Amino acid sequence: MFQFAKAPTYILLSALLSTSLPAIANNASSLPDIGTTAASTLTIDKEIEYGEMYMRIMRASRPIINDPVLSEYIQDLGHKLVANADGVKTPFDFFLIKNYEINAFALFGGNIGVHSGLFLHAKTESELASVIAHEIAHVTQRHLARTLEDQAKKNPATMAAMLGSLLLVIAAPEAGIAALHATTAISIQGMLNHTRSNEKEADRIGISTLAKAGFNPQAMPHFFERLAEQYRYTTKLPAMLLSHPLPESRITDSRLRANSYSVVRLPPSERYLLAKSRMVARNIGFSQTSALNWFNAELKKAPANQRKELNYGKALVYLDSGQYTKAQQLLLPLLAAEPNNLFYIDAITDLNLYQKHYDKAINRLESALQYQPESSVLQLNLANALFEAKRYQQSINILTRYSYQHPNDINGWALLAQNYAKQNQRDGELAAMGELAALRAQWGLAISNYTQAAQRAKLGSLDQARYDARLDQLRLQQAKFEALRSSF
Repeated sequence: MFQFAKAPTYILLSALLSTSLPAIANNASSLPDIGTTAASTLTIDKEIEYGEMYMRIMRASRPIINDPVLSEYIQDLGHKLVANADGVKTPFDFFLIKNYEINAFALFGGNIGVHSGLFLHAKTESELASVIAHEIAHVTQRHLARTLEDQAKKNPATMAAMLGSLLLVIAAPEAGIAALHATTAISIQGMLNHTRSNEKEADRIGISTLAKAGFNPQAMPHFFERLAEQYRYTTKLPAMLLSHPLPESRITDSRLRANSYSVVRLPPSERYLLAKSRMVARNIGFSQTSALNWFNAELKKAPANQRKELNYGKALVYLDSGQYTKAQQLLLPLLAAEPNNLFYIDAITDLNLYQKHYDKAINRLESALQYQPESSVLQLNLANALFEAKRYQQSINILTRYSYQHPNDINGWALLAQNYAKQNQRDGELAAMGELAALRAQWGLAISNYTQAAQRAKLGSLDQARYDARLDQLRLQQAKFEALRSSF
């Protein structure tokens, strides 16, 4: 469904989103007034609108990882940090990009992307959290809006040009890069200076957020030091070091700030280690053979209390390669020890479905939902198990409720369309496909699908009224989207 993005796109986008005015607060908890200079150029509401627009284009053009288990993990981690951040003025949403480069970036409106490659290099959950906390600080400090304000003072046309170029960077990397070169009015040295002060500000506030959220504040300088040492003598830097430069002064500053907090010694996070194993097995570009070699090498040196997560990763590789007996031998003891662990339930459910043990999978998921009724992972797994068992209407009932509660989740709409297709309910299939198209800013296709759905529905029925109402909404959304884009 998605294609791998070229690394330079993310390097450029992340660098731009990391550029800001110099830091203006000395204390970690002293944030600048959100209503200052940036507000005169870009309101919070307008940032959220731009963020929504950019995300629709991201879904259409970038390799977003639509894995319910990993999505739930990164959302939980991100929102734990947001709950302990100061100056939060926007909603936040966290998503994963299938890209082996070490990187993360913040878009308008609290949308934060994390590359899958980051999981391979972050040794602890605190290190991963330190990167996300840094990006959250970019959003709460409104770094991009403040940069655009600074440029607009020099050239009123610059902000619109840069917003349009950022849109191009997401949708068409080469054109966007050329446009940015043509419209950016500041010197390269000036951008670097802004980036350095901006990064230090985000580090300082990010470390404060880390500490408040109960993570180890030392994780940020530790991660910085290891990256700097690893790439000290290389000419090919990872994306994160190109978009987030690491001069010695920045590393020293982060170390001194972290030292002002109490040292926190945390046990290894099981959820992080499981998420990391899932990433290695499926989302960082390893072949199945390479992934197995990685897990076997890690198992040889891992302490006893971290081997189960590695065995879980091996089981996923076996599942994906059709070696079901080997997968089962690893998964059953894991599930027996932790029967409510969603990582294990998801994997064993996949195994049941591959083996055509549909009732076993459905019973397990229904039982688990009694204790975790709001779990997206369990709801989607149950809907999928019912689909595989050809119990399409039951699957539709679950997905109809799910998609109402999670309208931006591509998984729900895609599976709903498949169920309707199996039931020969062409109007329902068209409507679900219309929602998928709208999530990717494919407005013409979305409107066409809903128009056909309304024509196929029974005249005067509730379904026809619903489709017609949604058509009106889509036309309004399209007009709003085009108006934003035409303002560049």
